[in-house]
Amino acid sequence: MYKYDPLGLTLGMILLRVWLALRAILTGVEKYAASSVNSSEIIIDGTVNAYGLSESTYIKSYSLDNYNGVPSSLYDKFLNEPLIPNSLLYLFNTILGPSFIILGIALLIGFATRSTLFLMGILYASLTFGLILIKQDSGVAWLGIHILLIVAALTLVNYNRFEVLKKW
Repeated sequence: MYKYDPLGLTLGMILLRVWLALRAILTGVEKYAASSVNSSEIIIDGTVNAYGLSESTYIKSYSLDNYNGVPSSLYDKFLNEPLIPNSLLYLFNTILGPSFIILGIALLIGFATRSTLFLMGILYASLTFGLILIKQDSGVAWLGIHILLIVAALTLVNYNRFEVLKKW
């Protein structure tokens, strides 16, 4: 016979909230990242080697100037998709990163958890819509897993003990 365990369900909800929140926050922050390669010749015994050997160092930096909501390789594909108007693509590209960060922080602190989870699900569904149009099936599958995690969190929301605005 099944034994009712509200503590286990509460802990499960906390884990889902933390995981989904961190995933969203870091996804949003990564929209502000850029990488560059710094190549330098290898020095042997104090002089530049005669073989033309060099080493590359990848440098990652974060800046508002680096912002790119939709990766440029996908953005170009979306521009050619007639079901996505260019003005909506521009708007989506602009708000995607901040939306992830705001929803992630709201979920992490437990601000209106039900509404936040629902909005996060809508965000992932909109990403799914775009990936279906450009036939990125592996990305669609990953987003489907995220949707299932959100549904699981919404199912456990009654066991969410640490939140702000419980009603929402």
